[in-house]
This record gives sequence, structure tokens and C-alpha cells, in this order.
Amino acid sequence: MRILGVVALCVTLGGCASVARGTSETISVATTPSGAEATVSGLDQPLVCTTPCAFTAARSADITVSIAKAGYESEVIPLTKEVTGSGGAGFAGNLLLGGVIGMGVDAATGAAMDHKPNPVIVTLKPVAPPAPQPRPAARPKRPKPAPTS
Repeated sequence: MRILGVVALCVTLGGCASVARGTSETISVATTPSGAEATVSGLDQPLVCTTPCAFTAARSADITVSIAKAGYESEVIPLTKEVTGSGGAGFAGNLLLGGVIGMGVDAATGAAMDHKPNPVIVTLKPVAPPAPQPRPAARPKRPKPAPTS
């Protein structure tokens, strides 16, 4: 009976990080200059927003942010997932409360992870103007013939 009670407690608690932090996070995107188009891939549905903007993503998602603005070089920023201090503490809390089941829940949902960088801050570089084309060399003028009398 005691074992059944412990198993039931573990199932109801889920993962400590899942409970304490949730399985999603808000990610902000800003550019200098603002007004760039940010295309976010790796979400359930692709997202396009104008900077500055923010979106909510699953902590387990593999996210890439592509930035584009006319007159500036495009940039692609892949976000990495890292276990942070509070995520690690929640994951470690599973040893006390959630046990192996809680660790499995946190690992599956990515609840112990945070995306980096967050916020995503990009300084756009202006597109270099095209190099001037060399002018063709001027052809020397022919001297006018001398008038004959």
C-alpha cells in the first residue's frame, strides 16, 4: 500500500521543473534599427513578427530566428537550449519529490531548459553599396586636319 501511495504521489506531482517553471517560455526579439522582419521557425506554426516583438515557445523546441530588413544584411540566429540554475534546481527537486517519473516528465517537456540567447538582440549591418564600375578610358581625340589653301 505504501508503494502504491508513493507512485500515486509521483504521478500527481509530475516533474518539479514542469510544475515550478512550466513547459513554455517567452522569447523577445529586438533589432537596431527596429522594424525588421523576424521569421521564427521551430514552433508548431511558423511565426513572422516585426521587431521589437515577443513570442511564446515550448522549452523543448529547436528554434531559429531569421532577421531581414531592406538595405541590411540578413541574419540567422539559432537558439540553443541550456539547463539554467532554476531549471536545474527543479530537475534536482525530482530526487526528493518526483523521483524517476518526475525526471522523465521534465526531460520530455524540456521544463529544465531555457533558450539562449533570450532576449535575441541583433544590430543589423547596412548592405555595402556596390563597387563603382570603372569608366572606359576616353579615346584620344584625333587632331583636326590643318586647313589647306
